[in-house]
Amino acid sequence: MEIEIQRKGAVAILKPKGPLSRDDAEGLKAKLLESVGNQWGRVVLDASAVLYADSRGVEVLVEVSEALSQNGQVLKLCHANETIREILYLTGFTPLFEYYEDVNAAVRSFL
Repeated sequence: MEIEIQRKGAVAILKPKGPLSRDDAEGLKAKLLESVGNQWGRVVLDASAVLYADSRGVEVLVEVSEALSQNGQVLKLCHANETIREILYLTGFTPLFEYYEDVNAAVRSFL
């Protein structure tokens, strides 16, 4: 999985490309947690290029979100497709995330 990382001011934007599956989940988790530390929790996950997520992929998102919540922060998702949102809803994890339609709205939410 390729992970594109951009910065907009003090916000890190991670855009993984491809399926979020067991094979790539740990790599994404490491990049997210690294960005959380470097950007004081100001991280946006742009899921526009994530086709689907398996159970381990969803677990990684939940683990990162829980790590952020220990400091009163939240993982912000944008462009999450309907399938990913439905998985999070059905598993009861929807409240762990903030959802945005586009990257700019997610970045502005930190102001």
